[in-house]
Amino acid sequence: MDLGTKRVVWNIAQVALLLCSSYGTTGEEVCDSALVSNLPPSSFRSSSQLSSSHAPGFAKLNRRDGAGGWSPLTSDRYQWLEVSLGERTKITAVATQGRYGSSDWLTSYLLMFSDTGHNWKQYRQEDSIGSFPGNSNADSVVQYKLQQPAIARFLRLIPLDWNPSGRIGLRLETYGCPYTSDVVSLDGSSSLVYKLSPGQRQTSREVVSLKFKTLRNSGTLLHAEGEGGLGFSLELERGKLLLLLRQGRSSSEPRRLASLGSLLDDQYWHHLAVERRGSHLNLTVDKHTERIQIPAEFSHWDIEQVLSVGAVQDLVSKRNFHGCLENLLYNGLNLIESAKNKDHPVTVMGNVTFSCAESVSVAVTFPGPQSFLQLPAAAASSLGGVSVGFQFRTWNKAGLLLTFDLPQGGGVVWLYLSEARLRLQIHKAGRALLELSAGSALNDGQWHSVELNSRRGRLTIAVDKEEEGGVAQAGHSVTVGSQLFFGGCPAEEDSQECKNPFNIFQGCMRLLSVENQPVDLIMVQQRLLGNYSHLQIDMCGIIDRCSPSRCEHGGRCSQSWTVFHCNCSESGYSGATCHSSVYEQSCEAYKHNGNTSGQFYIDVDGSGPIKPQLVYCNMTEENTWMVIQHNNSELTRLRPSPGVNQHSVHFDYSTEEEQLLAAISQSEHCQQELSYHCRKSRLLNTPEGSPFSWWLGGPGAGRVQTYWGGAQPGSQQCVCGLQGDCVDPQHYCNCDADRTEWTEDSGLLTNEESLPVRSLVLGDIQRPESEAAYRVGPLLCHGDKNFWNAAFFDKETSYLHFPTFHGELSADISFLFKTTASSGVFLENLGIKDFIRIELSSSTQVVFSFDVGNGPLEVQVESSVPLNDNRWHRVRAERNVKEASLRLDELPVATQEAPADGHFHLQLNSQLFIGGTASRQKGFRGCIRSLQLNGVTLDLEERAKITPGVRPGCPGHCSSYGSLCQNQGRCVERDSGFHCDCGLSAHAGVFCHTEVSASFKSVTSVSYTFKEPYELSRNSSALPSSIYSDMTLRGENVSLSFRTNQSPALLLYVSSYYREYLALLINKHDTLEVRYKLESSRDAEVLSSKVKSLANGQLHTVTIRRMTDSVTVQIDQNPREDFNLTSDGEFRAIKSLVLGRVHDSYDLDPDLSRLASLGFTGCLSVVHFNSISPLKAALLHPDTSPVTITGPLVRSNCGSSASANPYAAENTHHLADQSGSVGSGEPLVNAIRTDSALIGGVIAVVIFVIVTGLAITARFLYRRKETYRNQEVKGVKQEDSQDFTFNNQTDSQSVSNENPKEYFI
Repeated sequence: MDLGTKRVVWNIAQVALLLCSSYGTTGEEVCDSALVSNLPPSSFRSSSQLSSSHAPGFAKLNRRDGAGGWSPLTSDRYQWLEVSLGERTKITAVATQGRYGSSDWLTSYLLMFSDTGHNWKQYRQEDSIGSFPGNSNADSVVQYKLQQPAIARFLRLIPLDWNPSGRIGLRLETYGCPYTSDVVSLDGSSSLVYKLSPGQRQTSREVVSLKFKTLRNSGTLLHAEGEGGLGFSLELERGKLLLLLRQGRSSSEPRRLASLGSLLDDQYWHHLAVERRGSHLNLTVDKHTERIQIPAEFSHWDIEQVLSVGAVQDLVSKRNFHGCLENLLYNGLNLIESAKNKDHPVTVMGNVTFSCAESVSVAVTFPGPQSFLQLPAAAASSLGGVSVGFQFRTWNKAGLLLTFDLPQGGGVVWLYLSEARLRLQIHKAGRALLELSAGSALNDGQWHSVELNSRRGRLTIAVDKEEEGGVAQAGHSVTVGSQLFFGGCPAEEDSQECKNPFNIFQGCMRLLSVENQPVDLIMVQQRLLGNYSHLQIDMCGIIDRCSPSRCEHGGRCSQSWTVFHCNCSESGYSGATCHSSVYEQSCEAYKHNGNTSGQFYIDVDGSGPIKPQLVYCNMTEENTWMVIQHNNSELTRLRPSPGVNQHSVHFDYSTEEEQLLAAISQSEHCQQELSYHCRKSRLLNTPEGSPFSWWLGGPGAGRVQTYWGGAQPGSQQCVCGLQGDCVDPQHYCNCDADRTEWTEDSGLLTNEESLPVRSLVLGDIQRPESEAAYRVGPLLCHGDKNFWNAAFFDKETSYLHFPTFHGELSADISFLFKTTASSGVFLENLGIKDFIRIELSSSTQVVFSFDVGNGPLEVQVESSVPLNDNRWHRVRAERNVKEASLRLDELPVATQEAPADGHFHLQLNSQLFIGGTASRQKGFRGCIRSLQLNGVTLDLEERAKITPGVRPGCPGHCSSYGSLCQNQGRCVERDSGFHCDCGLSAHAGVFCHTEVSASFKSVTSVSYTFKEPYELSRNSSALPSSIYSDMTLRGENVSLSFRTNQSPALLLYVSSYYREYLALLINKHDTLEVRYKLESSRDAEVLSSKVKSLANGQLHTVTIRRMTDSVTVQIDQNPREDFNLTSDGEFRAIKSLVLGRVHDSYDLDPDLSRLASLGFTGCLSVVHFNSISPLKAALLHPDTSPVTITGPLVRSNCGSSASANPYAAENTHHLADQSGSVGSGEPLVNAIRTDSALIGGVIAVVIFVIVTGLAITARFLYRRKETYRNQEVKGVKQEDSQDFTFNNQTDSQSVSNENPKEYFI
């Protein structure tokens, strides 16, 4: 039968097979026909055969011909069985069977595919698993369905393991169906050009798809050209596919839009598709797709002229494509078929053939530490010397490439990689005779050529000579001994002439030549030339583990031959794959870590795709406010502009769109101030009329809103209209009264669907007399819906269930728990074989266990303290393709590495169980809170409401967070969280951690009045109980901090109705005195401390404790001093406590009276007298406390040790003599908004410089008296809350209601 007849018969068979396989089916074609059983024996080849009856032709499934299957001559891992399917065929499954009636079968094997019988490609499951499971006996059939069908003409099976009691034995079958395609070969100077007809140019969706294979790592695949020469190009560069934007027909450098794929020059078929949908492109290479936004200048671009394949027409390109294309389709039109049929739209340029002409290049892979290739040295040429050449590719920075001995004991030559450079070393008798180096970055996975030549007394090494990669030479001559060793050396006991002091080489080599003669690696494989061990011949097994990158969130991927590594620095994420966020998800979470106000990165979705955002967290109030700024939160003046009827302003926020919306959605409450100050400038008109002004708010560009701050959405009103107190009852906004006096409409926007404010349109500003000012405050949000979402499980059999958890490649789980039980399962999700589970295995151990197909793995963390202490504990578990990790509280993280060549897809199918298991055994009793899976919070409370045995919420947070309340602050439980009550503390702030300090001048006095005697029988609940005390004391606890240069100085004075007193002072010797006069008829008792130099301008802390007649004094960290009084120990009918100057000093001793009249100049801080905090009452609650303030009292951070830092921010506030001017009510606006303000700003700067110079001079001349004068700041707003603390931040974001309205009054 001649070749033509054979081809006809084969085509008929394929057509019949196609009809049979698709008969009776609908939809997708059935592709599961047997492919091997009808093949002739000539279609089978093998590495060897045990006998003629064990020939490869007998290896057909369920056949008993010959010896019942194939067996090689020797059973080792160098054997293989090859099947030729005649034509390229789609292969969907493989089945194996042992040799009939024997103990010979395979237990595992590798599958290889090829189009040519060379350049084999290993089939991998999940892109990782290389081996297939085999048989357990000689007769049963094990079939494996390929996850991705293979298209090939040749199949090769390589045994890995077999029955240890037998030998290799095999029968096999493959299943699939015919594969048809149109193919074209381009030789680097040829191309196809498709000219579009006018009717084809207006399409809403354009798709180009093809397959390609090439040996060249660079070349142009496609170029789509539009009007004016604007076009897109798809080009190979260094084995990657680039999407380039070309602007015009110039030679200017194109703009890169995307890079996808890697190692695309491996001479295997690769799938490519480009789909244009509206304003974006979907670019697909093999199984990986990237969505690309089309640049604005191309938003209306169309392919107007030509689609070039294989070259860029009329443009200078680095090089054209050289290789094969298959099934080239444009919007469903087969361009190769059109070119073959010479249809007019497709023009063939240059030498094109409609088949795939491939050059054969046999490569060899060095996979591991025992790999080497030994070749005999060729006979020396007449000129002597040596000439060796080869190409290699690798990811490793180091490894031995070539070594050989010099004859007559002349030493050894090593050619190796070190730090990704090529180095040559000649070594003899323990010392280096010569060292050369060339090239750089040779571990990039690209093919690099190496030439080693020694001729006429010169030794030369060259890397990538054609590309000017690098050449090194020296005046030295070498010749080869008997053998050349590539990649490594045989085992030590087997080799006397090969030593490798370097790393082993892992990579591929090809095009080996010795003395300019190519090395036939197929002869090496057949053991007809040289020797080798642990090589994979006729294939390059390189894998790019960084394409696509497993590093998430912008982590940078690097790799060696066997593993990849993620550099997560500057990404905001951590872990082996940069999966888990290093930031908290809200300001609320930062607060409960003990943080105070400041700038923080928050990651609203944890490990999800939304990037971290920088926000300001204001923790000065009971609610923790997240402050998101925009580009103009100042009060901004508007004046009439000729010809301008409307003023429009857009607000750009400091965070991206998805971050902004996620933050709003996650918060319990959000608000934004919207203010309009007006004079003859109307705002909304009436609800029935068209509004003069409006704003846009909500997602995207926002929706038009016609209501104002404080009113209801859609009402077209302001807050005064809602409350019925507008200046003109006929209108619903103050500004709509259109009066000549300044007025305003201000309020808070709280409807989250309308937030944030995106833009503002103001309409009534064109009249000459119109003036206005607007302000849109920053976005403020508080609360975290996810942080306190909790459920209580009161039975071991109770649980919550949720949909299946999908975390195939990476999964992170975090939650908090508290319990009194010693064990229980927190979470479980099952698959057919896979599972994932986190449990409390004992009172001190948490276990994270899972199985992804490689067998169960466990990660454990052991705690040194019991975990069933009914306190919150945090668990964070992560599993990815590299490792699994488990973190408990702040204990060191525990990790477990994943198998290097194992399964890595986690496949689950059951429901996700929380607090229990599917079997209802080992359930958890206690609370689980803030449960998140891959950054998504599960709503435990909502599900608990409808689940028996589970209650929503979980009270009792003070046991865990109470320690955050400092300085006698009291932890108060709330439904969601806790609150620090600072009523009994001299400190303030969210954790009672902020010192309350004030700067005193000599005339400053703070007097705190205790109860009158007749008030002892009355109970007043209207005022804080912490500011009252009993009248008669048998002891005191007094503490304060001070800083002064004054001596003598009175720090504190407590008087009584019986002319008794307690005085705390610094005497003229700069030491502390405590004076007690507890009996009016006796002189005061003076207790003098031995601690000196207290008036040195440094911060000192004093604590005095008295119990009847026993007194202790503690100053700073000095030893405690003990004293005894001679009086009866009762301090009767206390009257008042005074800080600073004492005005009523007639009851004092004469010397104390003189000192009291001098007052105190310096700083007092955290003053505490029993349960009384007089300084805090004066500064924070002057209207509700029995305090009298005379003279200037300036709040400061002078009592903080940080205030000594010249770079520390310090805000001070007047609490006495608050003043202002009454005038027009015109708003104070941003100084940079008006010309007059600009001039005023310049004057202010000049004055500031002069005042600063005078202040420095004054500080130098009068240092002792004037050191502690503090800058005074206007406009402090007093708060009624006991826990309100003035913030010490200078940033405009530092207060939740920052930017208060300011007026000329």
